[in-house]
Amino acid sequence: MIVVTGAAGFIGSCLVSKLNQEGYDNIVLVDDFSKTEKAPNLAGKKFEHKIERSVFLAWLDEFSKEIDFIYHIGARTDTTEFNKDIFDELNLNYTKSIWKACVDYNIPMVYASSAATYGLGEFGYNDDHHVVSKLKPLNPYGDSKNDFDVWALSQEEEPPFWAGLKFFNVYGPNEYHKGRMASVIFHAYHQIEKTSSMKLFRSHNPSYKDGEQLRDFVYVKDVVNVCLFLMKKEPKNGIYNLGSGKARTFLDLVKNTFDNMSKKHDISFIDTPIDIRDKYQYFTEARMEKLINEGYDKEFHTLEEGVEDYVKNYLQKKMYF
Repeated sequence: MIVVTGAAGFIGSCLVSKLNQEGYDNIVLVDDFSKTEKAPNLAGKKFEHKIERSVFLAWLDEFSKEIDFIYHIGARTDTTEFNKDIFDELNLNYTKSIWKACVDYNIPMVYASSAATYGLGEFGYNDDHHVVSKLKPLNPYGDSKNDFDVWALSQEEEPPFWAGLKFFNVYGPNEYHKGRMASVIFHAYHQIEKTSSMKLFRSHNPSYKDGEQLRDFVYVKDVVNVCLFLMKKEPKNGIYNLGSGKARTFLDLVKNTFDNMSKKHDISFIDTPIDIRDKYQYFTEARMEKLINEGYDKEFHTLEEGVEDYVKNYLQKKMYF
């Protein structure tokens, strides 16, 4: 069986869908299933068991011999939450427990890290292991992800295969429940639908014009393709970037959203809130050579391709993946 934690969430539910498409239905879903707003993400999915996150580790002790692979995608992802204890419990210590179980029971695993570990990008966006301990995330969420990466790299005992994936700006279907933490594309679509206009943050950095802040936007369908590759090929253990490898501007993103909604461009700018202004990333771009050198050869969606698919086949139709 294949375990997916965070299975009711955005990336986790898309991964379950992709596994189903590939013929896998021997899946164990792990999540906090009391959050009913996420339930539509799993409608129609094929699986064998649903296990509450709170009892999963005990369940794993009992049924470890039946588990072939673990995708640990579940995490607390709110970048505006500043209670470190929450992240230590859900992101750091829970992930350590899963790692230790994978060591004890000889189970390969993939876990979700984050590009938030890179902070302001002082050391670039290279997934070289030598850089990890130097990184300076900008919030407790990023700290929790980097703390685990540092811990994993220090371990003498490892699962038979493991990979940590530094997700960049992931967007796509099944993020309806995420509220303010949903992608900019999601928010742009709904703001344009409601007002026929879009407000973006003004640049407070003289090196960037308004709307020309750059991010690596990666379509969730590419993310789950990489997850499948890692399970099937089990390349070299380690931490891997997972972005498109191509930074694009927020103006590119929003203009493509207008175009796919057949709406005239109407974009204005508002000041970036003071409380996040000094923690605002003006540029992110994943270095993808490591994954490609390990044999991953599928083309990633361009921003134009991803936005078109997301807007026309999911947002406008209120569909799930």
